[in-house]
Amino acid sequence: MLHSRMLRYLDEVARSGSIRNAAGRLNVASSAINRQILALEDELGTKVFERLGKRLRLTATGELLIAHVRQTLKEHERLRVRLEDLKGLRRGQVTIATMGGLAAYVLPPVLADFRQRHPGISLIVKIATVNEIVADVISGEADLGFGFNLPQAPGLRTASLVESRLGAVVLPGHPLASRPTASLGSCAEHPLILPGVGMTLRTLLDDGFARLGVTVEAILETNSIELMKQCALLGLGLAFLNEVDVDAERRNGTVAFIPLQDRAVKPQVLKVVHRSKGGLAVLPSLVAEALRTSLGSLGVAPR
Repeated sequence: MLHSRMLRYLDEVARSGSIRNAAGRLNVASSAINRQILALEDELGTKVFERLGKRLRLTATGELLIAHVRQTLKEHERLRVRLEDLKGLRRGQVTIATMGGLAAYVLPPVLADFRQRHPGISLIVKIATVNEIVADVISGEADLGFGFNLPQAPGLRTASLVESRLGAVVLPGHPLASRPTASLGSCAEHPLILPGVGMTLRTLLDDGFARLGVTVEAILETNSIELMKQCALLGLGLAFLNEVDVDAERRNGTVAFIPLQDRAVKPQVLKVVHRSKGGLAVLPSLVAEALRTSLGSLGVAPR
């Protein structure tokens, strides 16, 4: 695989201290190994092995090189195993714990595309709260977690993340629609559709209004992102959502999304997470990569 033959030559010679012994173990001609080593030393402009009679000993350069060689061989082996796994990837199941809004807007096209490429794979999507997502992934009940503002936790590892701005969502003809940004104070002058108490988004907004000393009353409160968006689309009021929630509608001009300029209102962080213990298996890693690609299509590069 790639240049692994040369790497194995170097590794075996370093271990055995002899080209002849290495050739016997690798079942190749001694002259072939010697030519490779001489060519490498010529390319590097320095010796890799010190010749001590029939024995070979690594030079300082060789010590540095062999550490890199052995690490590369380990990576080659991991890649070989993963490629073999992919060849046999015909059936399997992946469970994703996520939030309702993401399940409604972001996941469907990702899952449809994934199923088209891997028709034998079944997918389970579980709607959960932030704490439930974390618990399900750490316990192994879910292979992947996908959600906003998922906390750092022992046993949890982030596969990718992207920041999503919060903004006011209104019809294109709304007085705020033509503005590049909006403040919470200016939004408070209009009928508001607020997320329900206890939602992460509501906490952010309440903190922001409290800093301004502004008291607001909502014409509608709900813990349903879908209901908030639909009511904004009907012109019932101004909804506070993040740009991921209304990405499609914003692109086709159905709604206007005006980012909030208040420093106190931080962007929400959308993460794909998995259990750190045991690493990520091949099949869930494919789904994680599909989600990462999807985040990139939202206009902000995932990390």
